[in-house]
Amino acid sequence: MITKQDKNQVRKKRHARVRTKITGTAERPRLNVYRSNQHIYAQLIDDASGVTLASASTMEKDFDGATGNVEAAAKVGEAIAKRAVEKNVTSVVFDRGGYLYHGRVKALADAARENGLEF
Repeated sequence: MITKQDKNQVRKKRHARVRTKITGTAERPRLNVYRSNQHIYAQLIDDASGVTLASASTMEKDFDGATGNVEAAAKVGEAIAKRAVEKNVTSVVFDRGGYLYHGRVKALADAARENGLEF
């Protein structure tokens, strides 16, 4: 009998492979992306000290509009970029979290680039 693989388990395996190759530092933190069916989250992480420098998501109180679409992801990308620039961070390592670089993940990355982040 053929059993279907769990998509999230496959994603986590892919993310673990990527994480062995990339790490964030204080000068160049890791921009991590997590997306669920309804929301999208982004964090700037300094892996050397294990600290989150900034975060943004569609769960925030001041976020308005739909939360699970490309426009919402672009707003989150814009927000995380602005918060990063406030903390004098312009260069980051992009961690797509095992997701395909398409749709909401791509929209978040493009918006972050447009608002001052380099990766």
